[in-house]
Amino acid sequence: MVAVPESHTGWTFITSHARVLAVIADNPNVRIRDIAARCRLTDRAVSRIIADLEQDGYLSHTRDGRTNTYRIEPDKVLRHPAEAGLSVASLLSLLVQDETDRTRKPVSQ
Repeated sequence: MVAVPESHTGWTFITSHARVLAVIADNPNVRIRDIAARCRLTDRAVSRIIADLEQDGYLSHTRDGRTNTYRIEPDKVLRHPAEAGLSVASLLSLLVQDETDRTRKPVSQ
């Protein structure tokens, strides 16, 4: 399991919905508990976000025993008018990184 980032207070650029979607894009079989830990949310909040994303057609899941496998709809267009024409895939290309990039030390400015 990837180390959980430290907590943060104040505003951020990325919404919780985008964070949850990015974690699922990284691992379609991820557990809600692990999504919550990575996104610094409660299990309940993650469940509500997943329900939102499924209700609007951005995400679906299949159940195999106790495991959910999520499927993201990459061609679905983002909701806000300012992002008109941008797809989920374009958002995820900014948010999802290879594991090697994630563990690489940041470049000094």
